[in-house]
Amino acid sequence: MTATAGNADPDLALAAKLAVRAGLTVQQIGFDDDCAPEVGAAVVAVSGSELVDEDFDDVVDMVLLWWRDDDGDLVDALVDAIGPLTDQGVVWLLTPKPGRAGHVEPQEIAEAAPTAGLAQTSTVSAARDWQGTRLVAPKAGKR
Repeated sequence: MTATAGNADPDLALAAKLAVRAGLTVQQIGFDDDCAPEVGAAVVAVSGSELVDEDFDDVVDMVLLWWRDDDGDLVDALVDAIGPLTDQGVVWLLTPKPGRAGHVEPQEIAEAAPTAGLAQTSTVSAARDWQGTRLVAPKAGKR
């Protein structure tokens, strides 16, 4: 730890939490007026590429899925989100923090992820009002 750690660039700190690196193609789904634009800005700053939307028709390395409690069926949304992912791709499910409008209960995520073929690995604070849950495809070989 250095004396300047507290003064680190916020884009770099947030991108590090999300494991963003240069050259990633990142798709953003469900972004609206209530979302935190600094999340996308951090991803763009570090990846060096603009975010692509849900109409993008090639593979992506990461999906930022903004989701609120009343957005519909989470399993369906996750299945749609993993469609364009590379084999090592990651879905960051971004949901309002507890106490905020649209908060998604952790149990709902815990039930939806495996149904969609994903495993939950970690949760981070992504912005003042948003948390991110990292979802990945389980390791192959377990049958």
